[in-house]
Amino acid sequence: MTSSETLLEDIRSAPGGMSVSEILGRHPGLARRTAQRWLNELVATGRLDAMGAGRGRRYIVATTPAGLGEQATFNGIPLSADSQDILAYIDQPLTARKPVGYQRDFLASYQPNRTWYLPAPMRRQLRQMGDTGQTRLPAGTYGRAVLNRLLIDLSWASSHLEGNTYSRLDTRELIEHGRAAQGKGALETQMILNHKAAIELLVENATTLGFNRYTLFNLHGALAENLLPNPADEGRLRQHGVDIGKSVYRPLAVPAQLEEMLDLLLDKANRIEDPFEQSFFVMVHLPYLQPFADINKRTSRLAANLPLIRANLCPLTFLDVPEQAYARAVLGVYELTRVELLRDLYLWAYERSTQEYLAIRQDLVEPDPLRLAWREVIRESVREVVRQPARPPLEVIAECLSRHELGVDRESITALAIDELRRLHEGVLSRYGLRPSEFTSWLSRQHST
Repeated sequence: MTSSETLLEDIRSAPGGMSVSEILGRHPGLARRTAQRWLNELVATGRLDAMGAGRGRRYIVATTPAGLGEQATFNGIPLSADSQDILAYIDQPLTARKPVGYQRDFLASYQPNRTWYLPAPMRRQLRQMGDTGQTRLPAGTYGRAVLNRLLIDLSWASSHLEGNTYSRLDTRELIEHGRAAQGKGALETQMILNHKAAIELLVENATTLGFNRYTLFNLHGALAENLLPNPADEGRLRQHGVDIGKSVYRPLAVPAQLEEMLDLLLDKANRIEDPFEQSFFVMVHLPYLQPFADINKRTSRLAANLPLIRANLCPLTFLDVPEQAYARAVLGVYELTRVELLRDLYLWAYERSTQEYLAIRQDLVEPDPLRLAWREVIRESVREVVRQPARPPLEVIAECLSRHELGVDRESITALAIDELRRLHEGVLSRYGLRPSEFTSWLSRQHST
């Protein structure tokens, strides 16, 4: 009789793995829906890995060796013994796991700069990996230098963890040229664009943003735009209970209690001095509290980058993080209030992220101090030129600069504004507060004159 174990043995015997079509070819009487369900369960329990997407997806036996103690891995991520314990519990059927609600003491007992989720050796390792050589420069300098790359990497990887099927190349085309991928739904396109807006919010405001309601709500508002059933839930604390799919965890449901714990969470996050501990703390506690109607994990992943961007460290992009590994690590927090599995994933994911940025670190030049000091004035000038297409650009730039005491730098700043105007394209419009329609109208005017 065919079962999920039968499929597992079939796949184990195939060196290159198998697709759903190949499996159905071996078992003509098996319904596709049943086969797909069994395969999803095997992936969810870490026994299979899914490679590729759509009709090209293949299933291979996971690389998780049993009984290897400290050397065990999950989807290629090295696991500690504590993480293996968490995984063993989470991989039980729902009926075998104990229903649990929000544990207030999990947050209340955390003492900033005295409690450590990341041990000192791990924090030193993370800092060594993430050092860009720019940590003494103004907050956000490195983030702005790699912004174009970060927009693509983080938007794609974070969306992928939500099941988004955009490829990295699709994401690049959408972000840089505004071209939506063929055959993709509007929801997937919107998700990518929302990530772009949220990342720009973090990078462009790195010097002023902190862990407060303004930052958190606006970050969620950017990520949630046009994606929630009730638009009133965008960037607002939820007013109703929520359920967590495939989990026995039940978050707080009373708005007053949510308010109280969110304020405590933000207060503790703000007082954490180490950027990595602060980043990881947010990744743990924001999803656990579930302050929003939806899109809590996405918000936590981007919020976890704020301390790194402010400190000019390499970002955490989540590149190559397996969806199932991340989902299980978060479940360990939800159901056991234990962070070890998520911590192992964080360390592995950060190493992967920094490897992607090692090559471009050497290529980064020191930021132009004049462009850095007057960037808002320069951007204002570019914005006004585009919004006033009938006027000569030099006239508009001169008018904008006349409002500021620029001294002997006026001519150089004029040249910088002209340079940015020449390099203006669809992928950087939000940097100047411009809409695509304004840019298109301006281009049309330039081409007609």
